[in-house]
Amino acid sequence: MAATDDSAYVDHPLLVSSFIEQRLYQIQLAGTARKTDTLVCLPTGLGKTTVSLLVTATRLNSIGGTALFLAPTKPLVRQHVEFYRNALTIPDEDIVVFTGEVSPDDRAALWDDAQVVIATPQVIENDLIGNRISLNSVTHLTFDECHRATGEYAYVYIAERYHDDATNPRVTGMSASPGSDKEGIVTVCNNIGVSAVEVMTEDDADVAEYTYTTDVEWKHIELPDEIIQIRDALNDVIRDRLQQLKSLGVADTTQPDVSQKQLNQMRGKLQKLIDADNSDGYAGMSTHAEVMKLRRAVELVETQSVESVRRYFERQRNAAQSSGASKASQRLIAEPKVRQSMQLAESFDGTHPKFSRTRIILAQTLGIEGGERVIIFTESRDTAEALTEFLSASFDVQRFVGQNDTGRSEGMTQREQQKALTAFRSGEFEVLVSTSVAEEGLDVPEVDLVLFFEPVPTAIRSIQRKGRTGRQTEGRVVVLLAEDTRDEAYFWISRRRQKKMESELRSLKQSVDDIESSIISPQEELTTYNHDLSTETDAKASDEDTDAETDSDSDSDSDSDISKQKIADSAKDSQSGITDFAPNDSELSNTETETETETEREAQSAETASEEVYSTDTETNTAVSESPPTPDVDISEDTIEIVVDQRELDSTVPRSLSTRDAIQTRLETLAVGDYVLSDRVAVERKSATDFLDTLLDGNRSLFEQTGDLVRAYGRPVLILEGELTTLYTERNIDPSAIQGALASLAVDFDISILQTRNDSDTADMLETIATREQTSRDRSMSVHGEKSAKTLQEQQEYVVSSIADIGPVTAQSLLDAFGTVEAVMTAGEDDLTAVDGVGAVTATRIRDVVGSNYS
Repeated sequence: MAATDDSAYVDHPLLVSSFIEQRLYQIQLAGTARKTDTLVCLPTGLGKTTVSLLVTATRLNSIGGTALFLAPTKPLVRQHVEFYRNALTIPDEDIVVFTGEVSPDDRAALWDDAQVVIATPQVIENDLIGNRISLNSVTHLTFDECHRATGEYAYVYIAERYHDDATNPRVTGMSASPGSDKEGIVTVCNNIGVSAVEVMTEDDADVAEYTYTTDVEWKHIELPDEIIQIRDALNDVIRDRLQQLKSLGVADTTQPDVSQKQLNQMRGKLQKLIDADNSDGYAGMSTHAEVMKLRRAVELVETQSVESVRRYFERQRNAAQSSGASKASQRLIAEPKVRQSMQLAESFDGTHPKFSRTRIILAQTLGIEGGERVIIFTESRDTAEALTEFLSASFDVQRFVGQNDTGRSEGMTQREQQKALTAFRSGEFEVLVSTSVAEEGLDVPEVDLVLFFEPVPTAIRSIQRKGRTGRQTEGRVVVLLAEDTRDEAYFWISRRRQKKMESELRSLKQSVDDIESSIISPQEELTTYNHDLSTETDAKASDEDTDAETDSDSDSDSDSDISKQKIADSAKDSQSGITDFAPNDSELSNTETETETETEREAQSAETASEEVYSTDTETNTAVSESPPTPDVDISEDTIEIVVDQRELDSTVPRSLSTRDAIQTRLETLAVGDYVLSDRVAVERKSATDFLDTLLDGNRSLFEQTGDLVRAYGRPVLILEGELTTLYTERNIDPSAIQGALASLAVDFDISILQTRNDSDTADMLETIATREQTSRDRSMSVHGEKSAKTLQEQQEYVVSSIADIGPVTAQSLLDAFGTVEAVMTAGEDDLTAVDGVGAVTATRIRDVVGSNYS
């Protein structure tokens, strides 16, 4: 390939000229990632995204198909889209965004024509479950911040589907911090299906020239007597509750600094008591919940601010006074020493010493030292807001928080977040006070100081936070540490885990073969075969990545195995394109997650993952304005179809069903029920908590839901998931009232009540019923049921909602707008799109159904 004018940049047919800087370490990483499913580990800010970009460019150029790039949050998706559109010669309209803000109809229409799709994982998961898209033609799948690929996070499901469905798969996982130990890294590798691990550390010569030293300073804070009084009163209650648990034989300590690991062990022992039908287990579990709440309050007053614990107490008081409040909440608020702590917090009129020290440090950095920008990280949104208000008297400050409204505080929209970052970059203000939303990978500008308002108890988050500084120049990190508090524990935990992670990464780099031999991916055999085939055909200059390249380039692609020195020499003589050697990546600012730790994360760990699903106004899937289109897929005679309500996507049941060979899932916004199994069987699924919530909810009661189900379907079913004994222990409700409700459902409503153990058991039950209905009984599928609507209004909504499967919510909007079914039928597309919830795609489908000739 001909040399470019500037040999410092990578040249490739799909890359904009003189855009991607040539870095040897990125070329090496991308060379491996092009040939093998690879986990790329690279320090924050050194260009993991560019590595993936180069692999994508090569795969699209040589094989074609679609590239799918997954990032955990919408801001990150937007950031990656901007980078890809600037870097690739592909038309902007062929690089598309898939987030919850794009309707399912539009996503289904965009998918087939797109060359690059950049998406949040939850949206792709939903589209796969609903059969709106297929991964068959995806030739490169990137998991950004792949350390999230654990448990039930969407990455795990998507990876499984990709390796099963794709004709020519290639996976690249990216993370600056894949795990704190070998087992964690291997788990991530197995979950996304990679067989190779490539690690670059700041010790590598090729990387070192692009990194700068980041000093970490620990500032010790002494708490005043007023705050210690609040803490000590709460600790007294914790001791009392732990003594109660000790008397049950599940606790071996009464010290208030009990670790989370010990609390988890206590919970496990209590669960065993419950499983043995021992009533002590239920009482103990409620006491355990009190301990968790109290520990959170202590943590807030010690490490955050008095204002944050004051707000926390207020929420606990409101929760205790609400309908169906838990016994733990009620006992907690009634406890005299807790009430004493609440009164002390209310009367406190001083300044938390962390606030004062923060102001002093900022004055030094921005005033005396002439700095320009500072980021402050805090765990609590309450603290972020209080700190922003406090510092605004001396500095230009803005807060930066997540998108979700918490009931006590408004979140920031994506547009507001982007506006704040843009203003921060341009110097319109000097201090950004952020929750964890800015920790992982957002393109935050280089700053003079990163201030941790508290130590972070995880190595991954600590690394991500420090990555905001030290990218272009030497950086500074200050951590505030309240003495004799959980801050000290978190300090040592974080320090130990971070050192262990750094050691693991170095060890991993030195013994990749050992790590790779521990990876037991379900696709290991296929990956090995593809790798061997690629190596063999490379030698023949005809492997899958060179088929399309040899037409325009006479050099063999086998240069992907070239030595580092040869690549360096080649770069000196002329700019070698990615098609000449293994495509390797340059750099984009690390893009990671938006996980904001809520102040009431009572029983949760410090790391939580945000999720999003499609909704017209919010990030939850509780009210979708349009049903997705019925997928145009061929269903064999042996395939069983199950219709899933959008709101069920929070559970793992739809995911489990969608991976079963005999099941074809379809997503709808169902007017009644959670699952439709035939024209006469619909299922309402409820956990014990759901059952009790709807039993007490006056707005959408259990009997209203089941009444609708009975009117629409001849064989309605209620599945109660989980242990039925929890029905009588989770709320302060008379057991006879619960038994009366169950009796009424069975006798008065003629609903079959089935019990399942868990999500997996529920999926098995649904498959069994659907198979009997559609195979043994030869029943058809109908989301509207076999019964007619009871009232004229219901019949009108039924008729309109059946048009192009638009769904009941949109049907009501149309009838409200036009008045009659006839007027809806005769309305033009312009009039239809004027109705709330009706887009151009839906309007076209309606006109096609109503106005097309029948044949």
